[in-house]
Amino acid sequence: MIFATLEHILTHISFSIISIVITIHFMTLLVHEIVGLRNSSERGMIATFLSITGLLVIRWIYSGHSPLSNLYESLIFLSWSFSIIHMIPKIRNNKNYLSVITAPSAIFTQGFATSGLSTEMHQSAILVPALQSQWLMMHVSMMLLSYAALLCGSLLSVALLVVTFRKNIDMFFKSKNLVIKSFIVGEVEYLNDKRSVFKNTSFISFRNYYKYQLTQRLDYWSYRVISLGFTFLTIGILSGAVWANEAWGSYWNWDPKETWAFITWIIFAIYSHTRTNKSLQDTHSALAASIGFLIIWICYFGINLLGIGLHSYGSFTLTSN
Repeated sequence: MIFATLEHILTHISFSIISIVITIHFMTLLVHEIVGLRNSSERGMIATFLSITGLLVIRWIYSGHSPLSNLYESLIFLSWSFSIIHMIPKIRNNKNYLSVITAPSAIFTQGFATSGLSTEMHQSAILVPALQSQWLMMHVSMMLLSYAALLCGSLLSVALLVVTFRKNIDMFFKSKNLVIKSFIVGEVEYLNDKRSVFKNTSFISFRNYYKYQLTQRLDYWSYRVISLGFTFLTIGILSGAVWANEAWGSYWNWDPKETWAFITWIIFAIYSHTRTNKSLQDTHSALAASIGFLIIWICYFGINLLGIGLHSYGSFTLTSN
């Protein structure tokens, strides 16, 4: 009873803190960046990380096994993984470009986990024989850490595509307007416009430089985070294959979860390959990562909704039955 109460309190504390962090992020978007607010949001994410850590530890103690056995526990662990990824830039004292993604992702996953859709999973249960293995912690934790990293990196790639697309649209309309002015308005008026363009050259060049810096930062962090997630995914799939051989007598069974995990690995392997070719970097690699974002959700959440295959532990179908 005491453990359940502590878990309930820590859940509400972490959710409240992350909600405040989201509010601070919106405030910094509406007004000029304030150092005090930014530092408060960073402390808030650290407090959220500690609260979720305490929640997982308490659940581990009173359940007697690692808290990774059903959808509710995996969502809480995924939220914890987002808070870890949030702190990666702090290790090298870099500006945290991940905070805009990690904080909303953490509150989304934790909010869904604590919602009424999965209340029956909140109670810890005895593990089924297939899950009573030392590989549970290794395999599931690696997979969830990979999902968190790949989702963050993919969202950064989506942002890169949006910025690049808007820049191309602006360049297209600017060039179109100049052509129309040169042929319709006449040479004199065009020259006057040209002089005004030269006057605003410094502002335009500054804005273009800012966009260039932004795209470079988005590309840099998306590649770093996706590379980390791809490493975790590879370890998770390999450890899962060893576990499958122990539990089911075969390293690979082409189960729906295994199949989509393999598809996810292939998509991000393609992404990694595009990074080795300079002509395919930026837009092409970002497009591959954006496709991977959808594939991850199918692999992680879609299969659980269907409740089919050997990996249907903790799905909605099994819980309702």
